[in-house]
Amino acid sequence: MIAESLDSKKKRALEMIKRLKKKFPEARIELHFKNPIELLVAVILSAQCTDKRVNMVTPALFKKYKTAKDYAKANPKTFEKEIHSTGFYRAKAKSIIGSMKEIVKRFDGKVPNRMQDLIPLPGIGRKTANVILGNVYGIPGLVVDTHMKRVANRLGLTNQQDPVKIEFELNEIIPKKEWTLFSHLIIWHGRRTCFARKPNCAECTINELCPSREDIKQVPVGLKKLKVTV
Repeated sequence: MIAESLDSKKKRALEMIKRLKKKFPEARIELHFKNPIELLVAVILSAQCTDKRVNMVTPALFKKYKTAKDYAKANPKTFEKEIHSTGFYRAKAKSIIGSMKEIVKRFDGKVPNRMQDLIPLPGIGRKTANVILGNVYGIPGLVVDTHMKRVANRLGLTNQQDPVKIEFELNEIIPKKEWTLFSHLIIWHGRRTCFARKPNCAECTINELCPSREDIKQVPVGLKKLKVTV
């Protein structure tokens, strides 16, 4: 089977975005936060944990710890107990407290708005940095979490498994202005339709754009028989 061209992937992606916008007009980040500090904490806690659980834990945290300095001065053992239910609490406590110490030391207590300043912080990778940049500072970023990785592969937009490689490949396919929204749309789609164990292809709004849908073995390269409106 001949590989699909980049132009074809771009056209398919635009149609996916169009349809998913109609399906999920309210698509947004589902972690609760009011400022960059709160989002940074919430995103670190969300690793291997549901947003619902994180949102149950953070109200008490945000009430007690209001600034980067507050977190930087937190007692590690006490903090571990406060975030225990999110799992991996020792590593998460170390990352949050460590990153806040760096933010206080290097950035006057303010979460930086540049990728190169964010990713050296403890517990912050490209995924977390893109979440912060896109949802706080309005700087487009593609968030490659478990849903993006799974769905983007099923959609035939990438065959990469490494999150960074997936991000860079999608950067070439998705218009930059849509990176943050595309991330929300795919994550919502992954949580509500394209499930990990068994995708709900029958109710999928982008079913005919997907080469992995259940009712067929493969989709013609470029989806030549499909009318794609862009």
